[in-house]
Amino acid sequence: MTGRITEPPAIPNRSETVGEARWPMATAVVVAMALTVLLPDDLRLAPRWVIPAVEGLLLIALIAGDPGRIDRRSTVLRAMSIALVGVLALSAVWSTVQLVDDILKGGKETASATSLLQSGGTVWAGTVLAFSLLYFELDCGGAAARAHHMPRTPSLAFPQQLNPEVANADWRPRFVDYLYLALTNATAFSPTDVMPLAPWAKMTMGVQSLVSLLILGLVVARAVNVLA
Repeated sequence: MTGRITEPPAIPNRSETVGEARWPMATAVVVAMALTVLLPDDLRLAPRWVIPAVEGLLLIALIAGDPGRIDRRSTVLRAMSIALVGVLALSAVWSTVQLVDDILKGGKETASATSLLQSGGTVWAGTVLAFSLLYFELDCGGAAARAHHMPRTPSLAFPQQLNPEVANADWRPRFVDYLYLALTNATAFSPTDVMPLAPWAKMTMGVQSLVSLLILGLVVARAVNVLA
């Protein structure tokens, strides 16, 4: 009797590209837009709805061009992503400069403890979100590039990359990882568990640490002076 050869069951392709969900990044942009609207007029780069409108249009274009998950590599989409992050970063830096100027000159936006804490907290939160999106977009060529290929020498080395034994074989950094990086760097004023390897990463993390230290230091000093 002739035996029938049975083929083994197909093994799922684990190398299939699965991009990161768009909604965490989109949520961060929307929150940053809301923080810009809440800022006092003197601390905003442009009239109340101008910057949020520009950011909203860029976000909608990105979602339309690559809906669902971020896995489409396109020069146009890449340019729009960088433009969006650039607007966020420029707005955050401008607000920081204006806040510092207002504190040093004793302006009306920081004359009372309530307005000082509200303005300072809003500006600080905006910088954290802006830098988290900056890391998210620049590391390893962006989320779409990371979905297809992770380089052996990343710009930002996460614990899972420094010690692969603690991570899955197909591990990729997600937006929450970059948000955690921005938050810890803004509070510790130095790297915690993520090591910057590329020059741009070292410079960006250094700038964020200085910006955060400047905001928190001056806000605390001004608060003591106001409450004294």
